[in-house]
Amino acid sequence: MRNKIKSQRFIWIDIMLTLAALSLMQYFYYGARAVVLSGICIVVSTAAELISLRMMKRKFTADDLTCISDAMILSLMLPAAIDYKIAGIACVFAVTIAKNLFGGRKNMIFSPAAAAYLFILTSWKKDVLMFTAPHVHTGVFDKAAELVSSASHNFNTTGKMNATDFEILMGNISGPSGAVSILLLAVAALILLLRRDISSGAFLGTIAGTVLLAVAAPMSVTVGDSVKYTLASNMVLFAAIYIISDRRIAPKHNYYAFFYGFFIAVFSYIFVLTTAKENAVIIVSVLFTPVALGLKNLEKRIDDLAAKEQEAVLSESEEAKIADEQ
Repeated sequence: MRNKIKSQRFIWIDIMLTLAALSLMQYFYYGARAVVLSGICIVVSTAAELISLRMMKRKFTADDLTCISDAMILSLMLPAAIDYKIAGIACVFAVTIAKNLFGGRKNMIFSPAAAAYLFILTSWKKDVLMFTAPHVHTGVFDKAAELVSSASHNFNTTGKMNATDFEILMGNISGPSGAVSILLLAVAALILLLRRDISSGAFLGTIAGTVLLAVAAPMSVTVGDSVKYTLASNMVLFAAIYIISDRRIAPKHNYYAFFYGFFIAVFSYIFVLTTAKENAVIIVSVLFTPVALGLKNLEKRIDDLAAKEQEAVLSESEEAKIADEQ
């Protein structure tokens, strides 16, 4: 048990390091306000965790610091110039409702960050889906002078992105401040996969499902552009890494995790194709909670059945050995 807890903490550290790298990219494109936003999310989430655990008469431990990574994930999904109050409300919802009300970190059924994002999206849609352009820095206490729609919105409605491949790769496009740096996200994915910090099955299933639909029903003039823009837009890669592949939520075995990620990707693509809804993968990941729970229950039953069969084989072997000795 001790080794298991230790490994969970190492996973948290690895994830935090990749999130910190994305936060640095935030600072480069949007200035100090983006970093302050992340700081506010961390402080509010930690306070909400402490208070909610105290109210439930539970002890705060080092493992509960995962609320910090959830807070950073949420802040990276938001516009850099969003109202701090909205971000704070989202963090409180993520910790108290999406996480602790449903059993806490040991019984998580969906990503707190994804659930909180969906909550504020339904209440403050314009604030969540309007962004400052890259390299436009907003003062820490100022309101953004001009907001633009995201590159994902342009792709969903026109099948095009008004940016070069290099700009897309480096994240020099309008959108969630930490979820558009494709090169940095690809590096983060590689590191977390090699260190087994995220579910490889869920990640590969998400990418495979996205690519398959982008080829079968392209949203752009060419199949190549369809695949490229689909992976680079709507927070697909970010969600594949930090939400769908979260080991606390994804099925344990890669076989089941693959199909979990695959079907989220397929339904997300169909959602975007038919409604042009931005960041549909976040919405679908929350709606697929029953699927994840069903796959986990199936895993548990199969594992229990295999354990019983193994016990029966061992018991028969011991009985045979005793009979031979007699």
